[in-house]
Amino acid sequence: MDSNNNYPATLTIDYPEKLDRFSSFFRIFFIIPIFIIFGLVSGPSTSREINESVRYAYNAGGILFFATVLMILFRQKYPKWWYDWNLALTKFSVRVFAYLLLLRSEYPSTDEDQAVHIEIPYPDVQKDLNRFLPLVKWFLAIPHYIVLALLYVGVVFVVIITWFVIIFTAKYPAGFFNYVVGVIRWSIRVDAYAFLLTTDKYPVFSLS
Repeated sequence: MDSNNNYPATLTIDYPEKLDRFSSFFRIFFIIPIFIIFGLVSGPSTSREINESVRYAYNAGGILFFATVLMILFRQKYPKWWYDWNLALTKFSVRVFAYLLLLRSEYPSTDEDQAVHIEIPYPDVQKDLNRFLPLVKWFLAIPHYIVLALLYVGVVFVVIITWFVIIFTAKYPAGFFNYVVGVIRWSIRVDAYAFLLTTDKYPVFSLS
């Protein structure tokens, strides 16, 4: 699939010529282990104190959003390792959901891109980003949330139909594949704008 090269956040997922029927049939069960791992690295940060000097964390805390807002606002900086973490977590989440949505048969890797290709350029904050805009981006993106909510309802029905098709043919209908990938691509553009804060360019309303 062709991605929208005019927006600084792109996604392509390689179209599979043949999918594994067995793993597709039991996908809801096969995904459980990697979904637990995904939950541990993307959920809210929690920890337990063993004593006054020892504390350990259960999980990593997900996307670094509020800290990034403050850093851009007051320092006009986006620490590179924060960006690297946010991008890696975004890529991992898309691999997991691509597997859940039957787009691919290979088990999601925690670190390799596999067949999911995401490009979100690292921003030059002082040159490319307005320091005050991160305060309202989440609000400005509300129209996208509404449209995406409707599109994801369509994704649910498409995946249910596709599940039956794969069981009998081992194929993902190309039109359905393009639609599901397009919805995910749209979501990534919105995330890059409103939550990853890597661009001030308003997301386009498009699946392409």
